[in-house]
Amino acid sequence: MLKTIKVPLAVLIVLFIASVSYAVNVPSPSINVNLGATDNPVDVANSIKLLVILTILALAPSILIMMTSFTRIIIVLAIVRQGLGTQQMPPNQILIGIALFLTFFIMSPQISTIYNDAYKPLQENKIGLQEAYHRAEKPLKAFMLKQTRKKDLALFLRISKSKNPKNKDELSLGIVIPAFMVSELKTAFEMGFMIYIPFLVVDMVVASILMSMGMMMLPPIMISLPFKLLLFVLADGWNLVVMSLFKSFNIM
Repeated sequence: MLKTIKVPLAVLIVLFIASVSYAVNVPSPSINVNLGATDNPVDVANSIKLLVILTILALAPSILIMMTSFTRIIIVLAIVRQGLGTQQMPPNQILIGIALFLTFFIMSPQISTIYNDAYKPLQENKIGLQEAYHRAEKPLKAFMLKQTRKKDLALFLRISKSKNPKNKDELSLGIVIPAFMVSELKTAFEMGFMIYIPFLVVDMVVASILMSMGMMMLPPIMISLPFKLLLFVLADGWNLVVMSLFKSFNIM
């Protein structure tokens, strides 16, 4: 099963950088769309490259979610919004935009490494696809393994009935990626729980005060919301959340 996904996964990893790196200089050759009416191999090759790039752009969100820091960031930001009780403020588009830019910032060393060591030499025909795959796999695997718990790796090794590797280099991406995603979910919910506690305390205090005053018909959220917003702003909450996310990835 792992062998069947190796080739497309290699193409996705190597060419993923084309959709997120500002340094990529995409040529714009004249392409004949009607492949059956041309005998020029260059036109056919350029058409295939265009189809591959379009495929990568369509699959880039899945790659971003599976193999980067995006999952942890977006879950923590969503829990912060839920704890504040502001419903759709900030909107989903804002949260996703913040998560995307923070992901690019956190993953910039890996993106630069993949671009310089794998994509650029492949584009210049200095290395083949297999070599580019191995070069692109190393920084991504190293990043994911730093965030992955051994317990989750052992789980997917046991499910796949694979032999225990001698070292981390022998682990395939088919094992590392799902283990990384499970570890990210656990870490994100742990951080979200710690962030949610202060907001929960404010809600409980406000609810207790309203009950002691006999104002049971007044929704506590209407009273606690301004206090939670004030507490969050005075504590410079967004700065603390972003700093905590960066520290959780060991980049500070």
